[in-house]
Amino acid sequence: MTIPCRVVGVTDGDTLTCLTEEKQQIKVRLAQIDAPEKAQPFGQRSKQALSDLVFQKDVVLEKETTDKYGRMVAKVLKDGKDVNLEMVRQGMAWVYDQYAHDREYFAIQQVAKSSRAGLWSDVDPVRPSDWRHGGGSASLQKASAAAPAVLAKASGKFSCNGKSYCREMTSCEEAQFYLNSCGVSRLDRDRDGVACETLCR
Repeated sequence: MTIPCRVVGVTDGDTLTCLTEEKQQIKVRLAQIDAPEKAQPFGQRSKQALSDLVFQKDVVLEKETTDKYGRMVAKVLKDGKDVNLEMVRQGMAWVYDQYAHDREYFAIQQVAKSSRAGLWSDVDPVRPSDWRHGGGSASLQKASAAAPAVLAKASGKFSCNGKSYCREMTSCEEAQFYLNSCGVSRLDRDRDGVACETLCR
């Protein structure tokens, strides 16, 4: 499903408002990417980067789904160019591992990372999803992640050895360790800080 519209507002680096030819406003969440939160390092620059690309310009939306907030999740095309991918290329957004399905996004992110573009120039960039959970700075994130890691190391219970899915976890404790210490964000699909709901509820 494709929808031509004009971008009339940019909320942040991965959310915008589009006005269709029928004067219908659509709130759009850019698919496959996750931009820094406004209070995060590069949050404002990310918003500005998206504004520079699409604000007051005609675009085409390629709808993928609707999220739980009622926003259309879509690829945004400007003159045939993938705006979502361009945000990753500029280092102004992460690939959203949990929802990404296009391998090119990961390849472009690796290039941006290697060249230290945008947010990758930061010494220790924090994923927006992790920032939302911790609600604070990188140091806070590192402190919260370090605690279970130290505990696990001391007890010898768990280590980050490549598990990625809830079906691979043997307990809630292990799932939380992988979420908090190994950064496996896909274990927390609804982003409430609780890994693998079937194990931890």
